[in-house]
Amino acid sequence: MSALRTSIASVALVLAGAALLADATDGFRAFTSEVARRVAAHDRPETAPPVALQTQAGDRINLAELRGRWLLVDFIYTGCRTLCLSLGSDFARLEDELAGPIAGGRLGLLSISFDPSNDSPRELAAYLERYRRRGAGWLAARPQDETGLLKLKRRFGVTVVPDGLGGYVHNAGIHLVDPQGRIVEILDLGAPQRIVESLRLAGVT
Repeated sequence: MSALRTSIASVALVLAGAALLADATDGFRAFTSEVARRVAAHDRPETAPPVALQTQAGDRINLAELRGRWLLVDFIYTGCRTLCLSLGSDFARLEDELAGPIAGGRLGLLSISFDPSNDSPRELAAYLERYRRRGAGWLAARPQDETGLLKLKRRFGVTVVPDGLGGYVHNAGIHLVDPQGRIVEILDLGAPQRIVESLRLAGVT
C-alpha cells in the first residue's frame, strides 16, 4: 500500500509539473521569452498604446493616429551597428517590394527609437537616408517622454539593456499591426519575403 501511495504521489507531481510547464511555455510551444512573446502576439493580440511621437521631420503625431492601415513596426537606435543594420536593410527592401500598398495608403513602415535622448529628428532623418528611403511610407520617430517609451516597450515586448559601452543589447523583430491597432504577429528580421507573404495572406498586397 505504501508503494502504491508513493507511486500515486510521484505521478501527481509529474502531472503538476507538466501542467505548470505547459502554462509557462504556452502549451510547450515557447521555451524562451522571445518565442513566448511571438506566440502571445499571435494567440492574444494586444493593442498598441496611444503614445505621442516625434518624427524625423519634427512633426508630432500619436501612434493611435496611424490606425486604419496596416503597419510594420521595428524598434531601433540610430547608433546601433548590429541588429538595427539588418532591420534597416529589411525595411528598405520592404519599402520597394510593398510600394503598391504603401502608395495606396494600406500599409506604413514605422521605426521607433528606444534611445530618444540621443535620437533627435536630425539623427532619425540621417538613419532613413542611410537606407535611401524613397517615399513618405517609412517614418522614423521617437517617444515624447519616458512614460510613452515604457508603454511601448511593455506592450510590444521590447527588451533593452545598456551594454556599458554607450550602446544597447536588445531583442529584435518586425511587428505587424493591423488596422485596428492590434499587434497580431512578430516576424523575424532577415526574412522580408516571409513578411510579404504574411501581408499577402492578410489581403494587404
